Amino acid sequence: MKNRLKVLRAERNWTQADLAVALDVSRQTVNAIETNKFDPSLPLAFKAARLFNLRVEEIFQDEVE
Repeated sequence: MKNRLKVLRAERNWTQADLAVALDVSRQTVNAIETNKFDPSLPLAFKAARLFNLRVEEIFQDEVE
């Protein structure tokens, strides 16, 4: 699943650790999602969407599209 987390995080000058704290996950989890090694759970995807004030689809896209 492709995502824009790294770009959104960089726009705010946040580190992976900053984003991890905001999402209540580990920095390693943020890294794994950003590098497409791990797909977030649905609750985590919604949490990220609320954090960035975006729709889930604006952050995460199915690779088929």
